[in-house]
Amino acid sequence: MAHEKILDAHHTAFVVIDVQEGFRGIIPNFTEVADNIARFLEGAKILDIPVIVTEQYPKGLGRTAEEILVTLDADHAPLEKTAFSSCGAAGFVASLKELDIKQVLLGGIEAHICVNQTAHDLLDAGFQVHLLTDCISARFEVNKKAGLDKMLQSGAVPSSVEMALFELMRDAKHEHFKEIQKLVK
Repeated sequence: MAHEKILDAHHTAFVVIDVQEGFRGIIPNFTEVADNIARFLEGAKILDIPVIVTEQYPKGLGRTAEEILVTLDADHAPLEKTAFSSCGAAGFVASLKELDIKQVLLGGIEAHICVNQTAHDLLDAGFQVHLLTDCISARFEVNKKAGLDKMLQSGAVPSSVEMALFELMRDAKHEHFKEIQKLVK
């Protein structure tokens, strides 16, 4: 039996929040964050973890970063939103409930705005929120730290790409262990 805060592959989804081309020139570690998210998306595909991608006002901020888009299936359309919280996107929470999701992994931009508000709305709706801290950023480090601190103090669980992938497998005997191991090496 696993601790309640260990990820359960049958009830976990990954949400990518607003990692859009308009942020590429203003988020200092944008490429690193996008690459980490892409790596986790590859793992999610292998482990059959549902994924939801959101875009904040794509007309102004552009589409999702190319390195992320190429990891998604061709029919996987990002949810467009104007609300800062992804929970404000049409069908977002309903999709999680329909998939019987209990734990939501979050990655995205910006930590103190859209990621923060999404995390708090998900916590309020009864979901357990795990933050892939190596997949979250902001324009300024002080805002990233403030956003992460607030979410963690509110009950979100810190995690990382490697930690989450290994929790989702739970055992080196997992049928996809070697594939996942290659992703994180």
